[in-house]
Amino acid sequence: MNNKLYCTFLQDESVDEVVDRILEEHDILFNKIFVLASLDDDKVMLTYNIDGPVYDLQLENTILVHRKKQTNTLYTINALNEVIKYLNEGVLDTTYQVDWTRFRNCLLLTRPGGFKKVRTRLKNIIEVE
Repeated sequence: MNNKLYCTFLQDESVDEVVDRILEEHDILFNKIFVLASLDDDKVMLTYNIDGPVYDLQLENTILVHRKKQTNTLYTINALNEVIKYLNEGVLDTTYQVDWTRFRNCLLLTRPGGFKKVRTRLKNIIEVE
């Protein structure tokens, strides 16, 4: 199994519409789609596992993310690199040990000049067949 975790950001679409599109295109591992709400604004994100790699992902506003299970932190590799530079006086050291408790229940994304920390909460878990 080549498990990949994806995060789809919802625009004006409803959760049900996007879930239907995800299910049309992919088999979801573990039969769960997690609905996350941003605590910083009214954005909603869906996270789900696919047996990948998925080279032709058709869903807009979808990125590959990684998860630190102990703190429920989602992040992109580029955002992690920016976090390390921020915490390590501007130096990117891939052996640097990040204190993940600082990023508990967050999604880490890149932005110009650094990273963005989006605080999240679990809104719902959708069980799929």
